[in-house]
Formats: sequence, C-alpha cells, structure tokens
Amino acid sequence: MRNVLIIGGGGREHAIAVQLAKSPNIGSLYCIPGNAGIAQIATCAPEISVLNFDAIYEYIELSDGIDTVIIGPDDPLAKGLADYLEEKGVRVFGPSAAAAKIEASKSFAKRFMTKYGIPTAGYAIFTDYKEAVDFVKVRRHPLVIKADGLALGKGVFITQSPSESVAILREIMEEGHFGEAGACVVIEECLQGKEVSILAFCDGRTVVPMVSSQDHKRVFDNDKGPNTGGMGSISPSRYYTQEVATDFRDHVLIPTIRGLQAEGIKFKGVLYFGLMVTAEGVKVVEYNARFGDPETQVVLPRLKTDLLEIFDAVIDERLSEIRIEWYQNAAVCVVIAAGGYPVMYEKGMAIRLEETPGVTIYHAGTKMFGDELVTWGGRVLGVTGVAATVEEARKLAYTGVSRVNFEHKHFRTDIGTIL
Repeated sequence: MRNVLIIGGGGREHAIAVQLAKSPNIGSLYCIPGNAGIAQIATCAPEISVLNFDAIYEYIELSDGIDTVIIGPDDPLAKGLADYLEEKGVRVFGPSAAAAKIEASKSFAKRFMTKYGIPTAGYAIFTDYKEAVDFVKVRRHPLVIKADGLALGKGVFITQSPSESVAILREIMEEGHFGEAGACVVIEECLQGKEVSILAFCDGRTVVPMVSSQDHKRVFDNDKGPNTGGMGSISPSRYYTQEVATDFRDHVLIPTIRGLQAEGIKFKGVLYFGLMVTAEGVKVVEYNARFGDPETQVVLPRLKTDLLEIFDAVIDERLSEIRIEWYQNAAVCVVIAAGGYPVMYEKGMAIRLEETPGVTIYHAGTKMFGDELVTWGGRVLGVTGVAATVEEARKLAYTGVSRVNFEHKHFRTDIGTIL
C-alpha cells in the first residue's frame, strides 16, 4: 500500500485527494496544509507553509512511510519544490522549476510560442511603465494586460479604453499590486472566440490530453466583473469538437512538447492549455504547469483509470505503456465564494450544508473551529454535479448549491449555460 502526500489546500487538491482515495493501492493520504474537507480523508498539517521546503521534507521524514508527493499549487512548483524533493530522493509528481516557468513567466511563454510557431495573440512585453503607457495610448482596444508572474489567477485584465489601460498599468507597475509579479507586463490583442481548457498528463516524452473543460473566470453572471481564480467549470466543453481537437493536436500540443524538448526542458506533470477557439483556429491564451482550479473538479470525476497508476507512470516516464480511460458523462462545478470576493471579503462565517446524491462538495477556503465548519478564503466550496449530460449535471450542481448556506454567500447562476 502506498502513502501519498498532497501539497496544497484548495478545491483542486481536495479533488485530487478524493480521486486518489479511490485507488486500491492507497494506504494513507496526507496533505500540507489541507482544509476542512481534505481532513475528512487525509491527515493534514495546516501549520506548514507550501513554501517552507525544509519543513515539508522534515514532515516526510517523520511520517509513517510517505513515498510519493503530489504538488498542486503554482508557487511551490515555480520556486523549485519538485527539484528540492527529488534531490532528497523523494518521488514527486510535478514539474521542475525550469519546466514550471512556462506558467510562472508569461513573457517566457509568449517568446516560447513565437519561437516554435504556436498560434497565440499578438503581444508586446514591457518592463518600463512609461513605454507601456505610450504603447496602450495608441493601440486599438480592447487589450489584455497581464502581470508577468504568478498572481493567483487575478493578474489578467481586459481593458476597453486607453484610460482604463493606463489605470491598470499604474496599479500593476507603479503601485505594485502584484509585487514582483508585476515588474514586467505582457500586453496582448484581445482574442475573440470561445475559451476551452485542456489538461494533459506529460512524462517528458509522452503527452496524453484529458477530457475537455471550460472555466468561467469573471465573478458575476454573463462574464461581468473582475477576473477570479475561477467561479465554475464544465466538462466536456461544447466547443471542443473533433475538428478543434485535431487543430489543437497538430498546431499546439505537439509543437509545445517538441519545443520543450528542444529547449532541454523535461516536463513531468500536468500541462494545462488555456485555449481560444477563434475563426482563424485554435490559439493559446496561457499555459499552466499544474492541474487547473476549478477544472480539476470536473475533469477528475470523469476519470475511470486509477489516478495513482497515472501518477506513477508519469514519474517513471512510462506514460506510453498505460491506457487512460474516461467515463462518457458530464460534470458541472459551481464555486460558492465569500461575498466581496475577489476584492474584500470576511472569514469565519458558519457553513451549513446538506449532502445531495450525485453531488460532490469540494472544499477550498474552509476551516474547522471546534465542531463548526467556517469560511476561510475567497472561494469557499466547489459544488460538482455528475450526470449523463451537462444540463443534467448543471441541475444537480445547483441543487447542491441551494443546500449550502453561509452569510453573504455568492455564486454565479449561469455556469454550464452557453455564454
């Protein structure tokens, strides 16, 4: 039996833990730091930071035989946790810091795509605030402005006018709202089309795409309001047709893997492709170097193959030797957030919830105070319904949402509809 440690404490990590717990080869599950939901199926260490590498390794050493570590969040990957643990002889699922740069630096990713002919939006890169301001003043809008580094999924802005662009640049580059992540910005043309997310297992040589999904980033219905870490997701995407899948494989997936190999980068883990299906074909909006959140909460419930078996195959570079199978069903996840998210929100609201058949509630920002479950983050819970169709899964998910209550709860009502 295998003992596995998951790094992270959000809805993504809860979904990974739930899926791993189904494996007949799992002995004990551990999680750093975890949350109230993960604690129901794993031993959690909430006192340890995901960026305290020494403390993580000490925890592994003192544990009862942890033999594999799964790294969920972007920050520890970008800062080299996989490299650190591998040097200590620990089995790790997650890319190296060099591989994770494809997410951690948007300027690196854009230059990489240009170099290897991977279709993406036209762009310019700036480290000088005045030069960036001069650029946006004369460009046609809307534009997309991105902080170069990691910003919890909130460093991307779609601006409608030069004055709005200047205000956003001031926040990012002059006022430092995202710290070092905003020292450099990428300014892009605003692509028009339908967004699709494709996650893929990759062992450095073989890459296997998962079922498609679609994220809903804006905080309010009809894609209004600021970007968030994600307010809901569906799988499969209506827009990921066979024609789109072929376009993606030929012009994005294969060139990306070959490009990484040409750069001497062995990517082992999950490679996430944020795509825009445009009139000119599939274009890459962004890469992530890990499972998406909340895409994981709709993709993994559809996985038929043992997730631990897949993780082992990736780590051992034998992904080509296994067959990954999926259920022919659908899933919809509705995120319930704290009122005011993603700007200002309160913590510590008592949560009351009822279980719903066919629905899984993934915890994200939750904590136990004594016997009481309370909110402890901006995105609090992800309510996932699984059924034969997206519409049926959507109805299940919203039934589940109606049975979760806390003060000032906020959720979108249009997840799973055609936007």
